[in-house]
Amino acid sequence: MNTTLKIGLFGFGCVGQGLYDIIEKTHFKAELVKICVKNKSKERSIPMKYFTFDKEELLQDEEINVIVELIDNAKEAYEIVKTALLNGKHVVTANKKMVAENLAEFIELQQESGKSLLYEASACGSIPIIRNLAEYYDNEMLHAVSGIFNGSSNYILTKVIQEKMTYEDALKQAQGLGFAETDPTLDVGGFDPKYKLCIIAAHAYGAVIPPEDVFNYGIQNLSEHDIEFATEKGYKLKLLANVAKIDAQSITLFVMPYFVPEGHYLYHVENEYNGVIVEAAFSDKQVFVGKGAGGHPTGSAVLSDISALRYDYKYEYRKAASGESLQYTKDVKIEIYFRYYEAEDLAKFEFEDISIQYSGKNYNYVIGVISLAQLFEKREILNNRPIFIVNTGRKIENN
Repeated sequence: MNTTLKIGLFGFGCVGQGLYDIIEKTHFKAELVKICVKNKSKERSIPMKYFTFDKEELLQDEEINVIVELIDNAKEAYEIVKTALLNGKHVVTANKKMVAENLAEFIELQQESGKSLLYEASACGSIPIIRNLAEYYDNEMLHAVSGIFNGSSNYILTKVIQEKMTYEDALKQAQGLGFAETDPTLDVGGFDPKYKLCIIAAHAYGAVIPPEDVFNYGIQNLSEHDIEFATEKGYKLKLLANVAKIDAQSITLFVMPYFVPEGHYLYHVENEYNGVIVEAAFSDKQVFVGKGAGGHPTGSAVLSDISALRYDYKYEYRKAASGESLQYTKDVKIEIYFRYYEAEDLAKFEFEDISIQYSGKNYNYVIGVISLAQLFEKREILNNRPIFIVNTGRKIENN
């Protein structure tokens, strides 16, 4: 952009304040014209002259050429982003749910408007994974992209497993630090990393996949029995997101807990940190680690996108545009640890092979091979019954 960046900011929560703080401390060359917030009674850390409660003051102001959207509500964020693009403004957002659910439409809107929609902060906090996939790996043949995509759940798992805290206390601590929302379902239920995974799949493989079609299973049913099993075997439990190429025509993606052995790249990634592993044909494995939650780490990713607008940067979606994007399939087999209490719960699932079956006084488990499609179909049972599943990490041939 040849003109000065004049920013209209929506939201002044954890990330919004982090962004403001970074801009002030780095003396970044941009003007923050106005901040739109909802709560009129909330005390603010900066003068009220910066604030408005009318979104149109930002969206209709011809002086403002960049809208930065940092609110929680995905529906409202969608309206803000769409209107801003149609009004000829560039947009930077951190809202992964909103981006993932509307990505196909936003790709078209960017082409029609000629404006940029950048969302590095929507994926893995401070880790620049989207820019790397879009630029560095644009001509690479990728085998898989996987990792810890949610700092909140990773923080909880660290406290529960490493520091022996109760799940409830660890969650409360994560909420107090601003890592988890008041309603933590988005994080601990695996929805947040699923939205991020869908965005990453679009840039890694050119496949725009609706989040509702992707299997996600979180950590809310975790028990002391599962922790004890993992510890005895020398594993750590991590909530991982994974997109992988199955064959020349197809990819699969899902989010679920994994048993991570010592020596694995993510074994020592703890607390609110994220870790991303990119497996490629020529560059082999590369690992990115950085904070995935918090105002300053996420704010730094937002600022990176704002800075890129000074050079008219746009995502080119090269793999999607090439017409060679891969098809998404759930017709794959995975090996899981399946912990249960009632025999009737196990009977609801059809395992293709069971290698270990344990029946104890306090709980039972099996380790066996099952289809991802079946887990997706029975996700309500998994979430609403006292069951916990973990991917063992063993590779299963999918012929």
